[in-house]
Amino acid sequence: MDLTTLLPWAMFGGITFGVWALMTMFGAKESRVTERLDEIRNPTLRDKQRSKKQGVAAMIESAAPALSKALQPKTELEQNELRIRMATAGFNNPEAPQLYLAIKFSMLILGALAGGGFGLLMYGPTQNGFTAIALAAGAGFYLPELVLKFVVSSRKQKIFLALPDALDLLVVCVEAGLGLDAALRRVTEEMGDATAALTGEFNLCLMQLQMGRQRREVLHDLGVRTGVDDVKSLVAILIQADKFGSSIAQALRVQSDAMRVKRRQIAEEKAQKTAVQMLFPLVLFIFPGIFVVLVGPAAIRMIDQLLTEK
Repeated sequence: MDLTTLLPWAMFGGITFGVWALMTMFGAKESRVTERLDEIRNPTLRDKQRSKKQGVAAMIESAAPALSKALQPKTELEQNELRIRMATAGFNNPEAPQLYLAIKFSMLILGALAGGGFGLLMYGPTQNGFTAIALAAGAGFYLPELVLKFVVSSRKQKIFLALPDALDLLVVCVEAGLGLDAALRRVTEEMGDATAALTGEFNLCLMQLQMGRQRREVLHDLGVRTGVDDVKSLVAILIQADKFGSSIAQALRVQSDAMRVKRRQIAEEKAQKTAVQMLFPLVLFIFPGIFVVLVGPAAIRMIDQLLTEK
């Protein structure tokens, strides 16, 4: 066997050994005997060991600082934008941006390894083999970005659809005499898991209010986290009502009516688009069948008459 045949196998073996070494280094842990001795010396370690993550999650979390260092945003503005994107997707953990960047870097390495193994085995050390490495690495790098965009879009849609019902219930609670905090708590209890995205944000607001944060800051953070325009307008109205001392019930009633009008306009817009959108499936799928049914028998008769005349 010549060097050209052995080189792809040697590179594949080296890459496999490197991945195994990294997994062994980050996934290694102490023996159970050593852990028990540490727990005897320090009893507080028992609770920490119970809540400690195991397996791949623990390995990724321990390796996240090193993996995310290369992709860490340079400016504070970029860091804030990344935190807002993660919060909009529903990841409010302070370590979420670091884990996200670590996952992107890991997917880049895994994509390069997979593309390298496939490209070198199929094409060898040629231009096509290195092209496969670059394409696989790029796909692995941008895959978490696409997943994050999908999660953000899906969560925004869920909040947008659940907001009118929550706002109507909030109006009823406030007009019945409850305060804003008690009304939010009542909404989260009544709606529950049916609108987990919105009720989760309300629960986070209530927890921040109980910790002593100002209501204006909590409401402002709610609008920034969700990223939904209707929530931002609702938050602006509540902040103005709290600032100027006006009636919160009246402000919520006005916002509820405005949202109802907006939803009606969106429904009318979609209804007007239906005629144009139905044109393409009609032309592609329905009209050919109708054409065959109507014109087919006449075409067959014309062919028979032409054959009989000849």
